[in-house]
Amino acid sequence: MRVHHSQLASESFGISSRRSLLQTLGTGLGSLGLAGILGQQGLLGQDPALVRASQNPLAPKPPMFPARAKRIIHLFMNGGPSQVDTFDPKPALTKYDGQRPPGADLKTERKTGGLMKSPFRFDRHGQSGLEISEIFPHLSTCADDLCVIRSMHTNIPNHEPSLLMMTSGETQPTRPSMGSWLLYGLGTENENLPGFVVLCPGKPVVGPALWGNRFLPGIYQGAQINNSKMDPQSVIRDIQNAAISKTSQREQLDLLKQINQMHLEQRGGSDNPLEARIQSLEMAFRMQTEAQEVFNLDQETQATRDAYGKGEFADGCLAARRLVERGVRMVQVFYGNGQPWDDHENIADHAKKAQAVDQPIAALIKDLKARGLFDDTLILWGGEFGRTPVSEGAKGRDHNNHGFSVWLAGGGVRGGMTYGSTDEFGFAATENKVHVHDLHATLLHLMGIDHEKLTFRYSGRDFRLTDVHGRVVQDILA
Repeated sequence: MRVHHSQLASESFGISSRRSLLQTLGTGLGSLGLAGILGQQGLLGQDPALVRASQNPLAPKPPMFPARAKRIIHLFMNGGPSQVDTFDPKPALTKYDGQRPPGADLKTERKTGGLMKSPFRFDRHGQSGLEISEIFPHLSTCADDLCVIRSMHTNIPNHEPSLLMMTSGETQPTRPSMGSWLLYGLGTENENLPGFVVLCPGKPVVGPALWGNRFLPGIYQGAQINNSKMDPQSVIRDIQNAAISKTSQREQLDLLKQINQMHLEQRGGSDNPLEARIQSLEMAFRMQTEAQEVFNLDQETQATRDAYGKGEFADGCLAARRLVERGVRMVQVFYGNGQPWDDHENIADHAKKAQAVDQPIAALIKDLKARGLFDDTLILWGGEFGRTPVSEGAKGRDHNNHGFSVWLAGGGVRGGMTYGSTDEFGFAATENKVHVHDLHATLLHLMGIDHEKLTFRYSGRDFRLTDVHGRVVQDILA
């Protein structure tokens, strides 16, 4: 959406006008005419040559049908949070604590013992009575906004393939990430910032493959920001050129672009790495306008800073709100480096992780609501798999791919509900099972995309995020 001067004069700078101004600063949407042409052509699922021909691969593109959500924030609890200690209470674990009934004999990665009751109490919250663990006191105040899917399952009980499955729909590092698919399909509303931003203090186990573009054009790759220290001067290195003026930079870049374009044409116009380099140079130039500003959290009021709290994850959630407010299509906020939720030794350590995310997530939901962004921002919370209801060692839990929980909020989903269920011990999904492919299909549907039609032809076949699988979970749609 572009804000004209006449609009600015007639409005009192309310929430909508401020957001529009943020999204159109600098050269953000200077080529709306071209964007309109692209919208008429409809690039979704078409030949990638059309994307190259447009010379504007990040231009906003229309959804296939009316979308419920415009953007996604993925709060990634990498390491695998335990469903039976967070959002899927199981009284049978207390009743049969220490025992090993037949239903608890599913194969997982490591040797496990008997059933182990949760060290945490569950209470009902909100008008919906949603059951949430006591380790989330702030998030519990948002119970009526949460749609908890208790019947998730995935392929392999191992971090690397499961992280890849959750982010790219494949257990091997060969496919584009979900954020890359969204950028390819919908573009972004602010060309001065990357359309897909990953906030992670370090790197998870797999690393950049989790937000990679793979065979999609390079401009669709996620941009990782290390949020361990949210210093706007250094969060993106070498973004400013102190030696020459911006006018001179533009002239040099235009010359370099012309030379690169000639080189590209000599190679038949189909060199993906060279195209990515040309487009990345353009992006870097435009980012000088907004990149440092968007990560300057000191621009927020003290009340807002206090609401989110302190810490890496809190800063990541606040930065995520600032990014989506400015038109960024997808933001992933990883909990931390490595796989921090991987509590093999003592599941009670989940309380420490929950303490770090509880207040920021609740603040994010309430902040999005206050700014009129919640209804069209889709939030996904969860890890790559769950954990076993049986013990590993004395107090820990092993990986569990058979059944686990995630939750969604905002963006066209029904709040204050649970969907699906696991068995009486919380080991395996039994009712209304939802595979990761189904989750991805549902997320794309909420963004106005048919997951079967968003395709890219590569190596002789049409690829898509959900491969040859996936169904939209209609019952959770508002």
